[in-house]
Amino acid sequence: MIEELRIPEDRLPVLIGKKGRTKKAIEELTETSIEVSDWVKITGEDPLKLVKARDMVKAIGRGFSPEEAERLIEHDCNLHVISLNGETYKKRTRLLGRVIGNKGRSKRIIENETGASIAIKGKTVSIIGTPGETAPAEEALLDLLAGKTHAYAYKDMNKHKK
Repeated sequence: MIEELRIPEDRLPVLIGKKGRTKKAIEELTETSIEVSDWVKITGEDPLKLVKARDMVKAIGRGFSPEEAERLIEHDCNLHVISLNGETYKKRTRLLGRVIGNKGRSKRIIENETGASIAIKGKTVSIIGTPGETAPAEEALLDLLAGKTHAYAYKDMNKHKK
């Protein structure tokens, strides 16, 4: 079985890692083979492990560190990507600024309260975590992206968490 995907060119060195360590670690964890060129080609026998490898590569492409992406090997851990494609540059910049908050405060509060990891890259906001972590984090992020106040988003997140 084969999976092919593209990740941003500036994230390819992160995927490969020093002396190929990150790529090799993903290959060993998922029992797959990864070829990196313009496209990232992942080959493997086990469909579940192939999907896990694809998600790890995609997570690194979306701005997560290799260590954060490694969480995806856990069977109940998932990657969620919220796309802001279609928004104008000005509106997208404002929305992402709301998610990040002053000096990263909003992002940090959501991560600390939920246990999920959040990365912002290009036109996307991505979340890694278990369903119990990602659901309240995604709820808070969608509230912020919809223009609701930070206080409302945090309250809604905590309500959803319980």
